[in-house]
Amino acid sequence: MCSVMETTEDIVIVGGGIAGLSVALALHRFGLRSLVLESHDTLRVTGAAFTTWTKAWKALDVLGVGDSLRQQHSRLSRIIAISTETGVQTAKLSYGNHEVRCVKRKVLLETLAKELPSNTIRFSSKVVSIEKSGHFKLLRLVDGSILKTKVLIGCDGVNSTVARFMGFKKPSFTNRLAIRGYVDFEENHGFDLQFMQFMGHGVRYGILPCDATTIYWFFTWSPLNEDEDMKENPSKMKQHVLNSLGKVQDNIKDIIQKTKVEDIICSPLRFRQPWELLWQDISKDNICIAGDALHPMTPDLGQGACSALEDAVVLATCLAQGFSEDENMESCLRKYAKQRKWRGIDLVSTAYFVGFVQQSSLKFVRFLRDNFLAGFLAGLLLKKADFDCGHLGNL
Repeated sequence: MCSVMETTEDIVIVGGGIAGLSVALALHRFGLRSLVLESHDTLRVTGAAFTTWTKAWKALDVLGVGDSLRQQHSRLSRIIAISTETGVQTAKLSYGNHEVRCVKRKVLLETLAKELPSNTIRFSSKVVSIEKSGHFKLLRLVDGSILKTKVLIGCDGVNSTVARFMGFKKPSFTNRLAIRGYVDFEENHGFDLQFMQFMGHGVRYGILPCDATTIYWFFTWSPLNEDEDMKENPSKMKQHVLNSLGKVQDNIKDIIQKTKVEDIICSPLRFRQPWELLWQDISKDNICIAGDALHPMTPDLGQGACSALEDAVVLATCLAQGFSEDENMESCLRKYAKQRKWRGIDLVSTAYFVGFVQQSSLKFVRFLRDNFLAGFLAGLLLKKADFDCGHLGNL
């Protein structure tokens, strides 16, 4: 009989997305080794792009990759809101001193991975079960091997195996879907460096330049039964978006029209119920969760990836202090949980509220949104972006 291979690691991170790689890099800056288990055979670069606000750039600077990413992404100057029902601009807000850019997911992941020591990421390593073993956790992988670890960090996304082990429920479906895409123009696209957000007729969508030639876009709506077969058909997704744009200029339609079907994806929007974060512990013994495993939220604040970067800096600081002072890992993770719990509740709740108002088709909500709330909602984005996760070594 073949014996089962068992190895021991100080820190194991499940999930090689933005949260997982950021935590690994933050720990590496402290001189701590970690092992990242990624279930796919390569980096998962789907998802096109995402907005990075001021607080995210603070975290990226702490990780040592901010300047590299700035050189590859344009800074946006403002956000404007436009009604798809009338074509009229309902709000305009300058970003002022805030640093806002639309970052390509592929570029960020590759940048983070490049900074990590070789053999930090183990691909094709899906976790099939987690068990307790004294002060350790045992991870059984799909290939039959077993990992024993002092600290287990779940960064494995919305459908987190680690979160389920800790007792969290599957995130709730919001009855909304998101279609995302991007288009590369052969020459300068000519669009102003601004976030254009469109709302009305029960949909919400946005246009964000990433750089001089690339534009990212998203489209969210509440699906009907006849939309079910669309999720696996990018051509139908594209046509659905084109049919639902409302009163917008032709150059906006042109962005969708020029998007290749292979650059379009669709995903359900899920979120963690705020009260579950309130009564559940986000750290237990020597295990914790971060990123979408902790606070999956709707994209209406553009804070999902940004808050994952915050998590990484705070978590690594707490762990590094524990290892340097030979402190109990459980108490280190409790410090992390104390700092991140209420921040997660705040972001999840606010994102859901903003999405409800922006996408609502109820007449009185539409009236309030277009006449009174558009500027307030845009201001909420800036308010939640103004957060300092600290510096490595400072709690």
